[in-house]
Amino acid sequence: MRVTLLGTGDTTGTPTVGCGCETCEAARERGLERTRFSVHVENDRTGESLLVDFSPDFRYQFLRDDVSLPDAAIVTHIHFDHLDGLGNAFRVFDSLDVYAANETDPNTDSSVAETVATDYDYLDTVTVQPTTPLEPVRICGFDVTLVPVEHPPLLCYGLAIEEPETGAKLSISGDTSYGIPARSREVLANPDLLLAEAIVPARFCKHHPAGGRHEGPDGIPRTFGTKHMTREGALALASDLEAERTRLVHLAHYYPLEEAFDEPLAVDGEQYQLPE
Repeated sequence: MRVTLLGTGDTTGTPTVGCGCETCEAARERGLERTRFSVHVENDRTGESLLVDFSPDFRYQFLRDDVSLPDAAIVTHIHFDHLDGLGNAFRVFDSLDVYAANETDPNTDSSVAETVATDYDYLDTVTVQPTTPLEPVRICGFDVTLVPVEHPPLLCYGLAIEEPETGAKLSISGDTSYGIPARSREVLANPDLLLAEAIVPARFCKHHPAGGRHEGPDGIPRTFGTKHMTREGALALASDLEAERTRLVHLAHYYPLEEAFDEPLAVDGEQYQLPE
């Protein structure tokens, strides 16, 4: 399993358009980027590849990182920074199966699958495959399980992607607070690589109208507001799941320069071979 981090940033990315903060300026100077979230997973055994989420930066990411176009894709939730790149499928794919949860969201009266099918009904080459959370489905030779996470007010999902022949496992937290349900944690546990969202350091919770939640034994909040993990929360999750290796993703440009590019914060273009 070869994993390429196409997009490791939050909804505005780093550098952020029009921003002159130290972190954005340093990213420009160093040629580093965190575009909107997306992950490319290639099955070395079958030669197929799977895309997790359609970043609005889809075209740029695929040209920059020179990875193969996916044979199938997954959408974790319907926020624009994870979905709006699907429009790039126009005249690029002959056919593409897009998997998304079939669970009806009470806030929208639609499932993620139904929303994708409705919003992109003009894409004749795209076939939406409604998928039941917590039930594995075989995609591109991988066993893929969508797991419910906590990203109010919308339903959102993380992922476990396993290669049945080698046992390689990638877990992705999805956009979530630290309050991931126990059943989902069981599915995500013991990955070779965990991609955990960590939008800001915990001390930034004082700037959020909702403050922080899910304080650890040290009193440090593991959730920023209500729907994203802090850096400290993501690292606590990695420990909970006994991840072999962890990269922090979905990062905001608010990380101060002296911390913004430290381990284990990811940047675009990183590649990992699982198992190592």
